Amino acid sequence: MKQLRRLVLAFQFLTRLWMPAVDGYEPQEFSRVSYFFPLVGLVIGVILAGLVWISLPSGPWMAAVVALIGWTWVTGALHLDGLGDVADALGAAHGNPDRFFEVLKDPHTGSFAVVAIVLQLMAKLVFLAHLPASEWLWGLVLIPAWARWGTLVWNAMLPSLREGLAREFGQSRRSYSAGLWGLALSLMSFAFAPTLLAALVVVPAIGLYWRRRLGGITGDCLGASVEVSETILLGAIVLLGCV
Repeated sequence: MKQLRRLVLAFQFLTRLWMPAVDGYEPQEFSRVSYFFPLVGLVIGVILAGLVWISLPSGPWMAAVVALIGWTWVTGALHLDGLGDVADALGAAHGNPDRFFEVLKDPHTGSFAVVAIVLQLMAKLVFLAHLPASEWLWGLVLIPAWARWGTLVWNAMLPSLREGLAREFGQSRRSYSAGLWGLALSLMSFAFAPTLLAALVVVPAIGLYWRRRLGGITGDCLGASVEVSETILLGAIVLLGCV
């Protein structure tokens, strides 16, 4: 029952999908709830693939628009919000970590956030419209899972720099969880979408960026990293022309 409860909490946090109510939630539970994030990503991917399947007869651009709207809705724009906050903070910090965290706490949306979110959505839309016609299915299913696997890796690699969800996720770091999910996703990618094995390089590289840039990670950085890794993997499928 504990595992089922944590699975429900994972879906409630990462998606807008209906889930039964969970009573008595305690913040420290997030350290174990996060183990289910890649599974939530797989479900998101199945939903995206279904949306494309239904709308593809109307053309690739219509399918891309439907998929992008569905992608944004099912996640509640959670990671886009993190991307916008981080873009504002990076744009205003000028290399000053203190200024970075000061801007990150500001609830207002600045021009850097708007530009970053617009460019992110444009990139996803274009890549979705140009996914290889016979090879898009497994790419869409696996990309959200790989990106959410990244949250396990980044929390294992990096200390949390602020009070909040990143710290809660990292309270109980079990590298074997990230390792098991990495192995499972690698096997699925090897069998159905080999290009996505690039995630084994992309995800740690993002972690190394945050280590060099900030020395750690925050919840907003996790959200931004999920968005960036999804777009990079989508682009890899399109640019390499095969999966």
